[in-house]
Amino acid sequence: MPNLSTASWPSPPGVRTLLSGPESKAMTHFLRSRHDAILVGVGTAVADDPGLNCRLEQHAQQHHHHHHPQPVVVDPTARWAVSEESKVVQLAREGVGGRYIPVPVKAWGETRAEAEDAKRASLAWESVVAVLRAEGVESLMVEGGGRVINDLLELSNNGVDVVDSVIVTVAPVWLGSGGVTVSPDRPVDGQGNGRPGPRLGDVRWVQMGEDMVLCGKVARQVLS
Repeated sequence: MPNLSTASWPSPPGVRTLLSGPESKAMTHFLRSRHDAILVGVGTAVADDPGLNCRLEQHAQQHHHHHHPQPVVVDPTARWAVSEESKVVQLAREGVGGRYIPVPVKAWGETRAEAEDAKRASLAWESVVAVLRAEGVESLMVEGGGRVINDLLELSNNGVDVVDSVIVTVAPVWLGSGGVTVSPDRPVDGQGNGRPGPRLGDVRWVQMGEDMVLCGKVARQVLS
């Protein structure tokens, strides 16, 4: 599977919310410049109409548009009305964004229908990854939303080698109730008892302006 990392900023569902400061936003665009593609769920696409490109000035000066990450939107029920006016399409047309990669609905639909079966769900995610690999994607940055990240972390909880690293930005903003929750179900052992999920290794905490950023690699685990 491609190298996969996740970065998430929980926010009220369906609402565009400014959370992170300029320093951590610059980090986000640096990370985008180091990945072949950026993946978001349909909720993020509908709420934000995101550009999903790299807006670092230095990057823009040194690279042509084909070095921008390719935007990927996973849309299980065709909710996102992508058009010539969508930012990802406009930016690609202007040469300052990557070409949008559509993900077949069938691949994601199988994942949602079989979400309770970690093994079969992982096979459905492999179908999504197969589409990306066919497009030449070898490294994928997942920015959200909560449903997508929950699915991927749940696969990791069940021993599926799907996420390599996690980056979480903590902003000094209280969202209150209604925020997007990233909290995958706990894995269980052979007796049905809950157990902790994989720990993060090589952990780093970095302050960027008013934000705190947690970085770590997902520890590989052997299930008993």
